[in-house]
Amino acid sequence: MIKVLFICHGNICRSPMAEYIFKDMVEKLNIKDKFIIESRATSSEEIYNGIGNKIYPPARKELLNLGIGKTFYTNFDNKRAEQLSRSDYDRFDYLICADSYNINNTLRIVGHDKDNKIKLLLDYAGYHNKSISDPWYTGNFKETSKDIIEGLNGFLDYLKKEL
Repeated sequence: MIKVLFICHGNICRSPMAEYIFKDMVEKLNIKDKFIIESRATSSEEIYNGIGNKIYPPARKELLNLGIGKTFYTNFDNKRAEQLSRSDYDRFDYLICADSYNINNTLRIVGHDKDNKIKLLLDYAGYHNKSISDPWYTGNFKETSKDIIEGLNGFLDYLKKEL
């Protein structure tokens, strides 16, 4: 079982988009039973009284525009923001961040990266230190999904040796 955790600042845009786009990809490849795929936030800004906010409506709309969210495996109606915990480092094989701030904050939370599990998503697409476009600031969710899909295609190519 390959355990993948996508990480961004609030877990309402980029990381849940990556989570559900990747779930859709592995489902279409008929390999979903080989994966556990989740997402988390490095901050608690989108979590109030222990309850996380749902996926940001424009991010949700972009996922629906991509045809994602219609199957049981990719249904995101109940997805709520969750904050990363120290124990997530041991639970997951890959901790994939949207930007370098997420990497710094992930390291602050988990305390180390002794197993070299923490990477930027676009590293898998051949970029070095390139961030996923943050739609919270740009408002361009299409650009964000394009970045995510490019990174996920590279990640799948990387994983072929494990599948």
